[in-house]
Amino acid sequence: MRVISLFSGAGGLDKGLILAGHQIVWANDIDKDAVETYRRNIGENIVHGDITTLDLNCIPDGDMVVGGFPCQGFSQANLKRNIGDKRNVLYRYFCKVVELKKPKFFVAENVKGILSLGNGTVIQRIISDFEILGYTVNVKLVNMADYGVPQTRQRVIIVGQNQSVTATNFHFPKQTNSQNGVNLPKWISIKAAIEHFPDPDLPNDVLNHIYSVYKVTYRNFTGHRKTDSEKPSPTILARGNGKGGVCAIPHYNGLRRLTVRESASIQTFPEDYFFCGAMGSCYRQVGNAVPVRFAKLLGEEFKRLELQIKK
Repeated sequence: MRVISLFSGAGGLDKGLILAGHQIVWANDIDKDAVETYRRNIGENIVHGDITTLDLNCIPDGDMVVGGFPCQGFSQANLKRNIGDKRNVLYRYFCKVVELKKPKFFVAENVKGILSLGNGTVIQRIISDFEILGYTVNVKLVNMADYGVPQTRQRVIIVGQNQSVTATNFHFPKQTNSQNGVNLPKWISIKAAIEHFPDPDLPNDVLNHIYSVYKVTYRNFTGHRKTDSEKPSPTILARGNGKGGVCAIPHYNGLRRLTVRESASIQTFPEDYFFCGAMGSCYRQVGNAVPVRFAKLLGEEFKRLELQIKK
């Protein structure tokens, strides 16, 4: 399918879709470093700029519109989150593109907090907006660890199918892993995912293998909890607004924080995927991304749908 990518970031979602055989025809992000990362790893088809100021009519036609519209206003880590947060209305530009291009499908990704914001009124409004445009909407809270991602990252996936597409229906990818390992392989641990990397304090040629020297202290708060080597990583974090210091998960050795590369591997980016910008920007790009492995599974489902539609 021809994919239009909004709020593309460093390209985690797009990379997974490409690995599944799809083509990104147009992408956009406001973050300069993320756009540079995208161009270096995926291609020149990304436009740097604020979507609220772009001419949406210049976007090429596509079969699918995808994107993780900015979620900081929805995040449970944001204690000031509220319905009026201006970042919570950027999904309307996602809506505008869907209305304009009328794709067969759309995929939107967001944080768990979107389900409870306004006691559920926000997610119902979003669903209603897309239904009015002629889409059947499916919403699912996904734990990425259930799909082979070495991280207990919970995200809301919103999928819309144009009601004119009647040959087949979208189904969420089947779970590939489980917490207890019964009937399915057990969740992948953080140690299994990153133990092969060399000590970042010794000479090495691993891309982005640098880490924040912010002292490791443990307290019951996001980014400061102990990391269990035998379990998936806690959620890889990002300070999405670019303000404040680095927010990096402690390494399971307890001596330092994860490097940018280790964080990216937990997000299942390929190890040759290079992140551009200062270290804090790289951490933010990684933390804002959709895990590539899950995105590829989504892409494989859309590949199945594409083949069914063509029959």
